[in-house]
Amino acid sequence: MAKLSSDQIAGRLKVLPGWEYRDNAIRKQLKFKEFMDGIGFIGRVAQFAEAADHHPDMTINYTRITFTCTTHSEGGVTEKDLKLAENIEREFTKTG
Repeated sequence: MAKLSSDQIAGRLKVLPGWEYRDNAIRKQLKFKEFMDGIGFIGRVAQFAEAADHHPDMTINYTRITFTCTTHSEGGVTEKDLKLAENIEREFTKTG
């Protein structure tokens, strides 16, 4: 899958609020009410990431989880990363 240009990424991020493009990756930090809410969310993300065989980097800081998506084999952001971000957003919206 081909690496996307900065302009392509910027255009797609317009519909992914809070996601930013930096250092050849897209990322967003999500805040949860309780620590275990975030951990449960990671489990749900892990399930669809595994099914897609495309996995985000996840950093846990108590009730804040930062998701970073990039396609290492392409050296940057591809369609796979944007789809993963869309799925993360969809799941977070369901969380309330």
